[in-house]
Amino acid sequence: MKILVGISGSSSVYLGFKLLQNLEKKSKVFCVLTQHAKSSFLAENPQFKWNLQHFSTLASEHFSLTKTQFLCDDDLCAGASSGSFGITKTIIAPCSVSTLAKIHSGLGDTLLTRACIVALKERKKLILAVREMPFSTLNLEHMSKLSQLGAIIAPPIVASYFGLRDLEGLENFIVGKWLDLLEIPHNLYQKWERPQ
Repeated sequence: MKILVGISGSSSVYLGFKLLQNLEKKSKVFCVLTQHAKSSFLAENPQFKWNLQHFSTLASEHFSLTKTQFLCDDDLCAGASSGSFGITKTIIAPCSVSTLAKIHSGLGDTLLTRACIVALKERKKLILAVREMPFSTLNLEHMSKLSQLGAIIAPPIVASYFGLRDLEGLENFIVGKWLDLLEIPHNLYQKWERPQ
């Protein structure tokens, strides 16, 4: 199984890296990082003085990503731009509303948006972890249309039933829910059980 993870430019880019850490243990993983994702990560984590040109290499080392293959968002000839490459599931986590709008309009001007268009046309699983608060009516219209076309809309929203104690627990719950949608086994959070 080949999984494509897109990380686009919105808040909480860190969650995308945490998802990659959990996925690469179980599957063949490809990742497309947008320029805005890199800028967002550095803006939210000023302790990292990473050069944007070497961002993927530095991120791989910092997050111990030994198996993830990073693809350049500008490379529209990369394998992920074609259905014949065999990506089984695609997730953008986090997904900016700009990326959402491009996918909604069918604008495949980057590798990431092209890969999502491929997922839709091939009827492959497409998960969009839209990161915005609040959603505008336009955002909701885009999500509604994409949902009708088969995409799964899965914003990073937390629940309280799993015994939230700290930030790591919150992150684990969100990443765990995305892994559930990708049908990847994990033990990142306590599943719901009816109270006795």
